[in-house]
Amino acid sequence: MIATGHATREGTAADNADACKVHRLASGTVAAAVIDGIGHGPHTSRTAPLLAEVAARITARRHGTAGLLTAGELIADPGPDDDEANAVAVTARLRLGDDVTRIAWVGDCRAYGWNGTELRRYTTDHTVGEQLRSNGAPWELAKEHDNWLKNALSIATVGTVYEVTIPDRLVILTSDGVHDQADHEQLEALVREHESEPQALAEALVAAAEADDEGYRDDATAVVLVNDSARTDDEG
Repeated sequence: MIATGHATREGTAADNADACKVHRLASGTVAAAVIDGIGHGPHTSRTAPLLAEVAARITARRHGTAGLLTAGELIADPGPDDDEANAVAVTARLRLGDDVTRIAWVGDCRAYGWNGTELRRYTTDHTVGEQLRSNGAPWELAKEHDNWLKNALSIATVGTVYEVTIPDRLVILTSDGVHDQADHEQLEALVREHESEPQALAEALVAAAEADDEGYRDDATAVVLVNDSARTDDEG
């Protein structure tokens, strides 16, 4: 009734700082989280799966904001050496029979919806670049500030976790290693090709990201949710 797929791929830097988790309750409710660790290193790569697990489980039981804030509490203190891991994240929650998927996010992880015709981005990146772009700044200037985050899990509050609902049957969560290194048209073509196979779609999305001109490729992570639970008997 609710099918899922997920995949993650390490980039060219050492240690995968991304993580994802899909959690399903006894009631059939499904929640998912994508975590994108800030920076690289063993500490971040060890912490990211923990953040994903906590965010997904609490989102399933409560809601996305609770999931993100709870995960954020795990890393809110910088630690004695000021080297605690930090991350950005997106969550999704879908209950059996619902016709919308509820999204919550912090930072520049994204959520997309596919309505059978077009792929639409439903989230806005919490970056200085996005703020400049929305205020009419030149594209070149805004692009230079896209890596300047305005929000992250460690400092997230109720007021800085954004939420949106997606009415589409197919929902995709991505880390920036997917959507920054594969253009929208390429992502849409992959969805069109694999929309009936969520696991194959997740794997194709993370495989699509290519290295930049300097040979760098970021960690890439995607989760796919396909909701058939709201369909009536007449619809199939």
